[in-house]
Amino acid sequence: MSSGYRNGQVSHWLAGTGPTRTSWAPGTGPREVDVAIVGGGLTGLWAAYYLQEHRPSLSVAVLEAEHVGYGASGRNGGWASHLIPGNRARYARGPRGAAGARDFQRAMFDGIDELLAVCAREGIDADQTRGGNLVLATTPAAAGRLTARRDGDLRFGLTEDQVHWLDGAQARARVNAEHVTGGLYYPAVARIHPGKLVTGLAAVVERRGVTIFERSRVQAVGPGGVRLATGDLKAGHVLVCTEGYGIPLLGRRSMIPVNSSMIVTHPLSERDWDDIGWGAAECLSDAAHTFVYAQRTADGRIAIGGRGAPYRFQSGTGGDGVTPAATVRQLVGRLDRYFPRAGVEVAHAWSGVLGVTRDWCARVSYDRGTRVGTSGGYAGHGVTATNVGARTLVDLTLGRDTALTRLPWVGYRSPRWEPEPLRWLGVHGMYELFRIADAREEKRSLAKTSLIARVGSRLAGLHE
Repeated sequence: MSSGYRNGQVSHWLAGTGPTRTSWAPGTGPREVDVAIVGGGLTGLWAAYYLQEHRPSLSVAVLEAEHVGYGASGRNGGWASHLIPGNRARYARGPRGAAGARDFQRAMFDGIDELLAVCAREGIDADQTRGGNLVLATTPAAAGRLTARRDGDLRFGLTEDQVHWLDGAQARARVNAEHVTGGLYYPAVARIHPGKLVTGLAAVVERRGVTIFERSRVQAVGPGGVRLATGDLKAGHVLVCTEGYGIPLLGRRSMIPVNSSMIVTHPLSERDWDDIGWGAAECLSDAAHTFVYAQRTADGRIAIGGRGAPYRFQSGTGGDGVTPAATVRQLVGRLDRYFPRAGVEVAHAWSGVLGVTRDWCARVSYDRGTRVGTSGGYAGHGVTATNVGARTLVDLTLGRDTALTRLPWVGYRSPRWEPEPLRWLGVHGMYELFRIADAREEKRSLAKTSLIARVGSRLAGLHE
């Protein structure tokens, strides 16, 4: 592993982005707008886009504390996935039961289509390619989990055409990884370049008349507008779209920032790619408890991520994402396990946080009294969920009764997180149980999921 890689500085995806925009202050920006959006990531930008689609006469301002894409939108793995941001079984306990959860699942598939359609319509080149998602099982226990997962997929709305079981030979024919005994393939999933998507979307909404203010940290939100250090901006509606970086605005125990880290390699040689056999731009993941997620980038690199150090005491976010060397070694170790013949050299490492509620279920809400709304808690499944969540939030804001506003995450309430230090101990304890379980399964080739992992999954609220 190379020791000379770039570390932090937000992400590889946003390296070399353009000049920053102006900050909001009285005299440089409007004193009043129809809609103030807090957060210049994908949720906020999608919300601005659809507000202009439905009501082009509205004045809309986006207020970003750092720069466009600074948070999870510019640091993620680049998957436009069908995965629901939450526990399907919990959503199925809502008023509409399993039908509501299945509607949610269909909305996520529609969200992939919508994201790609907007990119095509608006000329956003985000390296988007629909190569699907290949989930690898590398132990008998992992294969059993994937079998159960497919059963759940079919129960909660996927069709036989949307999730395929692959035996070991079929999985290795797609990606020639070591230790593979089987897998699932989801053809609808698309690879994207997160930096190009978020900056391209920002340019589109600006062309449509939305004003984006960077370095404009919102200190408080409420009926009638927002408060910044430089003054107050009046607004008819306020939409908080900050995910894990806006917890002071959302309530410190309503959500926590869970850390995820990534590395990207230098471009691999054609010989390496021939050995790996990864030719169809599948988004790649595994069925470990401490799973990894990866993509083959358009310029011939591997970008791979995983949890590493999952949570900082008192909900710290880690700033520009400097990643511990031990976490980089873990991710390189996973690449070496799957592709031992490839010449992998790290070019850049970074970390970021995603918003996680106590039961890992996302929520969209809008209060008609205060005219304040929010969408977040995507728990790592945000690229598609930001689009679905933003469209839902816009429909709620404009008073539109649509299929989106009847999805089970609208108005959903998760339990509050425990106070510190119980929160820190609980999160780290859960991930330690998962780490031990993975090591036992790989070392002993266990046929069933470790009891340790099953306990951790139930404690975390992940079990369906």
